[in-house]
Amino acid sequence: MTTQPGDTPQKDPEVWATGDEPATQAQMSYLSTLANDSGEEVPTELTKAQASQLIDELREKSPRVQEQ
Repeated sequence: MTTQPGDTPQKDPEVWATGDEPATQAQMSYLSTLANDSGEEVPTELTKAQASQLIDELREKSPRVQEQ
């Protein structure tokens, strides 16, 4: 893995120490925004790791993110 100065290395959500804890309110709020943009539905019960992975998926579909 090559990183640039200032980059923060990212761990796979599957290996997070807290990945099996419930998703944070911030994650759920962002997921709600992305889901509305992309016409998707978000499950109500997600872990932090699941929410992170879903955020990545929905960011690829969201016109709001693609415009930036």
